[in-house]
Amino acid sequence: MADFDIEDMKRRMEGGFASLKTEFMGLRAGRASTGMLEPIMVDAYGSKMPMSQVGNISAPEPRLLTVTVWDASMTASVEKAIRESDLGLNPMAEGTLIRVPIPDLSEERRKDMVKVAGRYAEAARVAIRNVRRDGIESVRKAEKEGLMSEDERHGLESDIQKTTDEYVKKIDDAFANKEKEITQV
Repeated sequence: MADFDIEDMKRRMEGGFASLKTEFMGLRAGRASTGMLEPIMVDAYGSKMPMSQVGNISAPEPRLLTVTVWDASMTASVEKAIRESDLGLNPMAEGTLIRVPIPDLSEERRKDMVKVAGRYAEAARVAIRNVRRDGIESVRKAEKEGLMSEDERHGLESDIQKTTDEYVKKIDDAFANKEKEITQV
């Protein structure tokens, strides 16, 4: 039998699911959370960097986040990245400190956030399906090279599909929970 590693495939799918959970942390439901700003990428030193690598994020009050930028020349880039994110925030810079007031969520804003969460969930589903496609291609290639029988290939393809279905269900459940959290007043 070929050396197809279904555990490696599961690790890759778990990575996609973990990425979705990180993105969901950025979508707030009520109070300010430092996790809201962590997924935001900042143009810094000629490349994209996570917010946590250019400054310190804190939540001194329930409705306020602050970002203390370590390099004063990066303040404008950080402010722009926050403003252009899908979070609907309006940062205000004061030297190297950026204050980010968190507005109350209107019904319209909640609907927008559910749409953003849906986009994140769909991107994660696509990533999981890409891992499935790679797995099935490698199994079929191994069969073509004579490394496994047709029955073994069918069995592995079935296992790959079951694993894919499990992760898609995890994503759907996480999205449903996030949607409930966002729409809850």
